[in-house]
Amino acid sequence: MKTIHWKNAIIAGIIGTILFDLSGLVLTGNWWDIPGILGAKTGLGLSYGVVGHYSNGILLAILFAGLEPSLMGPKWFRPILFVLAEMVALVWLFMLPLLGAGVAGLDMSPMMPVITTIRHIAFALPLIYLISYEGKMALLKA
Repeated sequence: MKTIHWKNAIIAGIIGTILFDLSGLVLTGNWWDIPGILGAKTGLGLSYGVVGHYSNGILLAILFAGLEPSLMGPKWFRPILFVLAEMVALVWLFMLPLLGAGVAGLDMSPMMPVITTIRHIAFALPLIYLISYEGKMALLKA
């Protein structure tokens, strides 16, 4: 049975969230849009939003690390499968409608599903290397 490599999961969550934010900056021109929304909606400000956003990224990486052995497909695909399932269930069908953006954010923009998909795949990249392959250069052996 595989156990969680906590250090890798935490680092993957931080790096994944940074990549998520960078891809958001490239795609939308906004930096820390999610932390800004979190801070505004809670009334606790941007600093709370940043801590909440990065904590969420770390928790998702830890959750993935625990579920990874039971997910189907090749090791490189498991993080992508996980983030896409999380995105549909928690972002498209819960968070965006809750914020008034409609299912998948379509009321906000027809590009929102594309933007959220790219951002979540960017988040998955360090999960592939640091969790699925535990930081080993094993990508070519898969």
